[in-house]
Amino acid sequence: MRAVLALVCVSALTAWSHTAGAKELSITTIKEDPYAMTRGSQLEGYCIDLVSELSKKLGFKYNVHLVKDSRYGAMDSSGNWNGMIGEIIKGEADLAVAPLTVTAVRERFVDMTTPFIQTGLSFILRKSADSEDHSFSLLSPFSTEMWVGVLVAFLLTGLCVFLVGRISPMEWADPEADEHSFTLLHSFWYITGALTLQGAGPHPKALSGRVVGAIWWIFAVLLLACYFVNFNSVLHNKSKHASITSFEDLANQDVIDYGTVENGSTMLFFKNSNNPVYRRIHQHMERKKSYVSTMQEGVRLAQEGRFAFIGEAVSLDLAVARYCRLTRAQEVISMRSYSIAAPRGSPLVKNLTIAILQLSESGELIHLREKWWASSCVGSDETHGSDALKPYDLRGLFLLLGLGLGVGLLLALLELLSRARSRAKDGKKSCCSVLSSELHQRFGSGGEGAEQESSDKSKA
Repeated sequence: MRAVLALVCVSALTAWSHTAGAKELSITTIKEDPYAMTRGSQLEGYCIDLVSELSKKLGFKYNVHLVKDSRYGAMDSSGNWNGMIGEIIKGEADLAVAPLTVTAVRERFVDMTTPFIQTGLSFILRKSADSEDHSFSLLSPFSTEMWVGVLVAFLLTGLCVFLVGRISPMEWADPEADEHSFTLLHSFWYITGALTLQGAGPHPKALSGRVVGAIWWIFAVLLLACYFVNFNSVLHNKSKHASITSFEDLANQDVIDYGTVENGSTMLFFKNSNNPVYRRIHQHMERKKSYVSTMQEGVRLAQEGRFAFIGEAVSLDLAVARYCRLTRAQEVISMRSYSIAAPRGSPLVKNLTIAILQLSESGELIHLREKWWASSCVGSDETHGSDALKPYDLRGLFLLLGLGLGVGLLLALLELLSRARSRAKDGKKSCCSVLSSELHQRFGSGGEGAEQESSDKSKA
């Protein structure tokens, strides 16, 4: 029996070689990652490698071209076919090698080989914020850059409060006798109390100190408001995405939209299905006109959020491998397969079927799948904080704080300058010399020694 089968295979391959050698085969395909992609003037991809392997086994020459209308093939109301199926029927191509789904309608008009890929229908949508790591969900309302900005604002404000407390004569009237209230530690403790909406005395007495304190309080209140509003939004978004894990969940919600490629086999499946859930999905897509022209457009909409793209799982797996923001639902329905199409009654189909089975048994098809579906997802951290606030979003708040700190420092210097002028007038000295002496007492070693001595006396 095996000898008979071997003779049949050899005779079939021999007949194939005579047929294929007579002319160069015209093969049509469609531009879609990773099946057929352009690199310069050349084509590359899974289907291009598959054709190359088949030609090595069967010994034929070929020429690959992209389908003119960029369509797979569907029949219009007048019974005419477009796309790759149309080129096969019209005799413009000998073979169609592409992710071409085997359907009953296509089988009536063309012959198809044994499948080279098995797949089904699923959907992709954008990951929710912190879907990968829930340990730091408290940090999710703000981006990393935003947290750095808040830390810098905190340090600068604490330093500004300290400087205003040193410079303003109303905060530190006599550096030689009085104790300095706003030390560096107390300055940071004061602004920390504002962040928790709690006061931490003593409070500033000078106008300059009050301006800085008031601006920081405004900054803190608005910052906390933005944090809690966005935190609630992030939690709602996370629970919303976590609840959509199946087609039934997709049909039962109206928060995010969903769609598929127009006039494709996926659309026809939902259109002709008797399942009530799938019928509702089709009615929603018809009502909202949420179809897309290409898979690339569907993937782009899914990345932007609030859209789930329905397609064949094998193609969606590639999108998930390349775009870190996407995730695919575990549910897979309507198992289907990709095959090579040829004209009705073509002698090529039998030989191609045998060659595809040989490639499958030798593991070559698995090797091609691993080669072209290898994950190239980089920058997975982008999924964290995709909805997080960035410094640019609150740039007005940071500008207000910076302006307030600048005005506070300027007022403190004017207060000190006013005192220096008054003392210079009374003592008949130069204003610059009095101002220099004041600054030396407040920031020099003498001032610090006097402050320490005053502190010791107070403790005694």
